[in-house]
This record gives sequence, structure tokens and C-alpha cells, in this order.
Amino acid sequence: MDFTPTPDQAAARDLAARIFGDLSTPERLAAAGTGTDAELWKALCAAGLPGAVEEVGLLGLVLLLEEQGRTTAQVPFAASCVYGLLAVTAHGSAEQRAELLPGLRDGTEVATGAFPARGSRVRAEGGRLSGAVSWVPWLRDATFVLVAAADHSLWMVRTADVTCDPVELTAPWRAGRLELDGVRAERLGGAYDSGVPDEPPPEAAYDDVLATARTAFAGLQAGVCAGSLARTVAYTNEREQFGRPLAAKQAVQLRAADAYMDTEAIRVTAYEAAWRRDQGLPYGTHALTTAWWASEAGRRVVHAGQHLHGGMGADIEYPVHRHFLWGRQLDAYLGCGGEVLAELGDLIATEEEAV
Repeated sequence: MDFTPTPDQAAARDLAARIFGDLSTPERLAAAGTGTDAELWKALCAAGLPGAVEEVGLLGLVLLLEEQGRTTAQVPFAASCVYGLLAVTAHGSAEQRAELLPGLRDGTEVATGAFPARGSRVRAEGGRLSGAVSWVPWLRDATFVLVAAADHSLWMVRTADVTCDPVELTAPWRAGRLELDGVRAERLGGAYDSGVPDEPPPEAAYDDVLATARTAFAGLQAGVCAGSLARTVAYTNEREQFGRPLAAKQAVQLRAADAYMDTEAIRVTAYEAAWRRDQGLPYGTHALTTAWWASEAGRRVVHAGQHLHGGMGADIEYPVHRHFLWGRQLDAYLGCGGEVLAELGDLIATEEEAV
């Protein structure tokens, strides 16, 4: 395997780095509070980056999300690309692709997802959904939400047709509580007919979208950790104690080195899972592996960033605190370390039984 970006992937990554770097400064983020940066979203869409994901694949999206994570930019980029553009492209019907993809490419359509289905109280009966999801990221910005029902079927619901109560999370993801009271929904891919030869079961789309989401958000976590570590290295080189930089202390060096290795583990496992999906190879175990690293290692890295800043790490207005909030939100999103490790064990056992 070769994780070297293609020219298109490298160009998209560099463009994203420039836009995020220019528009997601600490000053602008502080002014935005917990809201979405509408100007940044317009700039990303004007540059064609959401639509570019169709060309650069999941690996390209991981590269773009790393750049978002470095700055903790407050836009629904990951959610809209994963639960919207990639999900509809891979599993939508011809009519759904024609209707939704143009808007997802230019940003006039914004998607999010009510995932995973584990513990879901959403029921699908006769094309209508009932139940509730306690929180959905970026729901207050979305035009439609991809809902995973308890039976793992996937349904698209227009947010204009549902009740959405604001929910504040650890990270400022503009989340909301989703209330579904018999609302009409459209199944992703159209009506399912078990009598059609070779038609994949509903679980196949669910498994792919969830694995894609775990891989993409692991890429986002890699960027969050890289941004936290970069700020920590800069701070410990500048801050002096007893006439010497903090970075000169062996304990600080070792803690930073561990954080670097953890960040690289998240990154390389995300690259592998994304590359395998783009190549049409099985990647379920790889997606769970990177999700585990994103949870366990991600938490260690953002805690290290706080601790190595000393007293400054306790300042909630200091930029590194944003990385801490994002890292803690991501370490449990779509399953915490123990949960995904249990899933991974079950999946490995099932695959060995099938051999």
C-alpha cells in the first residue's frame, strides 16, 4: 500500500490548509463562540472542497479533516461529507443522487447523521420514523439527517419536518436532540426488496457508512492531536523555568514524544482504513482499529497538551483548551475505546468462523 497523496489529494489538502489557517484563527474562533462559522463554510464551498471529496476519496477526506482538526474549525465539513456526499454516492438511488448531490457539492445541502444504531429507539414502519435521538452533531445546521433505525436501516429526514431542541456538547458542534413522531422519511437507496437477486441487505449500507464515519472522524482526531501537540511544543520551547526552557526537561520531552507517537498511530491507521475503502477492499476491522486509536490515544494526547501547559492549560480561553474539548468529544463519538474494541473482537471472531 502507498499512502503518498495523489496530486489531486495534495492540492485539495494544501488548499484546505490555507483556508482553515486563514479563517480559523484563535481570534475568530473566540468571536464565534459556540456557533458555526458561516463565512468559513462559504469559503470552503466556493473553493469546491466538499465536491472534491468525490474525486479524492475517503483518504483525501481524511487529509482534509486533518487540516480542519489542526484549527478546530467550526463547520459541519466531516458530517456533511460522510453522512451526505459519500453515503448518497455509495448507497443512494439514481433519483436520490440526482436530487441531493449537487447541493451537497456546493454546500446548499448540509447533512448529518444520527449514528450509531446501538441502543437506538428509532423505529421505521411504513416509511415513517418514530422515536428520539438524544443528540446529533451539527443538527442545527443540517438540511437533512441520515437516521440509523434500530434494525440498521438508513433513512433520510428533512430537518424542517422534525423537532430539534438545542443540545450543548463538550465541543461546539451545534448539536440537537432529534424528535421523530411518525415523520415521513425516505430510505437511503429506495425501497428494499429482499426478492431482488444480489440486492445487499439494509445492514450493508449501515456498516459501510458507520465504518466510513469512524475513519473520517479518526482523521479529524489526528488533526486535533497534531494541533494540540504543535501548540504544546511551541509553548514549552518559549516558557522558561529556573532559567531554562520547559522543553529542555527530560520528562517534558518524553511526554511530548509519547503524544507524537500516539498522534502518528491515529493518522496511519486512519490512512490505511481509508485507502482500503477507496481500493474496494474489506476495511471493517481497520475502521474499528483506527476508531480505537482515536479514542484511547486521542484522549492521552489532548490531556498531555493540557498538562504540559501547566497553569496555562487551565485557562479555558487559551487556544489549546479548544483542542482538549474537541479531543474529548471525539474520543467517545461513535463508540468509546472499550466499545469499539469489543466490536472488533466480535468481528474478528465472526470472520474466523466464516473461513
